[in-house]
Amino acid sequence: MASFMALVSGCGRLLRGLLGVPVTTSCPRVPARGFREVVEIQEGKTTIIEGRIIETPKESPHPPNPSGQCPICRWNLKHKYTYEDVLLLSQFIRPHGGMLPRKITGLCQEEHRKIEECVKMAHRVCSQITGLGFLKDLFQRANPNSTVT
Repeated sequence: MASFMALVSGCGRLLRGLLGVPVTTSCPRVPARGFREVVEIQEGKTTIIEGRIIETPKESPHPPNPSGQCPICRWNLKHKYTYEDVLLLSQFIRPHGGMLPRKITGLCQEEHRKIEECVKMAHRVCSQITGLGFLKDLFQRANPNSTVT
């Protein structure tokens, strides 16, 4: 019944949009981006905490090499990262530890290969420090009843 009502509601919005009637929503939309300032207002025994949107600069930072074909080349980071740069590497790996494909990351072939090697090195270092292999640990989490030697 609920899905039928959602379908009818969606069709009504589509028809109103085609006819030029403005579509109204039940709740106001909040801007997705922007910085917020936390304001605390006290009225007697009541404390109101609200977030007010602060104006952000309109310009985004411009890369030093805008003609570069991948994000690493654009920001001139070609030889400035190692396996220790976890924040940079974490942008290019999946939650289970594998690399994202080039199609998604937008890296050129050379930088994708370098990032892939850095990720492998970071996995090796992590497995040496913790004493457990990364893949062994991952397998044990996925299959808690099995034993891996």
